[in-house]
Amino acid sequence: MIELLDKQFFQLALIAALLVGLCAPAVGTFIVQRRLALLGDGIGHVALTGVALGFLTGTAPVLTAVAVSVIGAVAIELVRARGRTSGDVALALLFYGGIAGGVMLMGIAPGGSNAKLNSYLFGAIASVTTQDIWIIGALAVAVIAVVVIFGRELFVLCQDEEMARASGLPVRFLSLLIAVTAALTVVIAMRVVGLLLVSALMVIPVATSQQLTRGFRSTMGLAMLFGVVAAVGGLLSSTLSARVPPGAAIVLLALCGFVLALGVGKFVRRGRPRESTVSERSSMRVEEVTR
Repeated sequence: MIELLDKQFFQLALIAALLVGLCAPAVGTFIVQRRLALLGDGIGHVALTGVALGFLTGTAPVLTAVAVSVIGAVAIELVRARGRTSGDVALALLFYGGIAGGVMLMGIAPGGSNAKLNSYLFGAIASVTTQDIWIIGALAVAVIAVVVIFGRELFVLCQDEEMARASGLPVRFLSLLIAVTAALTVVIAMRVVGLLLVSALMVIPVATSQQLTRGFRSTMGLAMLFGVVAAVGGLLSSTLSARVPPGAAIVLLALCGFVLALGVGKFVRRGRPRESTVSERSSMRVEEVTR
């Protein structure tokens, strides 16, 4: 284990795992609270088109994935907000359009083949380069900055959109901000867990944390801790055993944590005196934030 720390590929992979473990659950907390758990999946499929576009144009696939993912996230939020189609239909459009676009562009790219998409679909953390780390690091800083600066406003929006609008908050801007931040998070995580599994790392640690905590901030903090543990644990598993795919190991570890939290949560909640209902607590928290 100590020898691994001296190898550059492991150092880069460890940095990537830490960044993804922190960012994905942080953004996922808002997404889960707003009942858009599948948003990450939809954006992930759109990012596939961006990756293929990078191969087609001969540019960095990560950068083109950022551009296409942000455009797709903004488009889906605008469609959803205007009520021209329901949220699940809009996400389905992202799913199918993203996959079809990615496969088609990769097929017409010079020397392109769908096999090249595998490292982005399922993750290839061991192949992360120094350039990837700089890009991932910059995106991670942007994501954390959004959470820190706009956290209170985003919390109000996710709890009650009508309350946020009545409080004078820029609902349209904040909704777009969540979508764009989710798009950046998907691109950050695609080299670690893959586009097909990225949504799991955004949702499962949050669901695990919700079994043990009640407050919004404590839920986010604990979810980020669970995300880091799952990401680093999955990386170590794949490094020690070449047969273990890193993305799958990370998600399965996160799922194991969720199962354990279900059992622990029952004991934590047992014996507690009755408190206000979830809706009552949410309303009180919203009122406190908007004062």
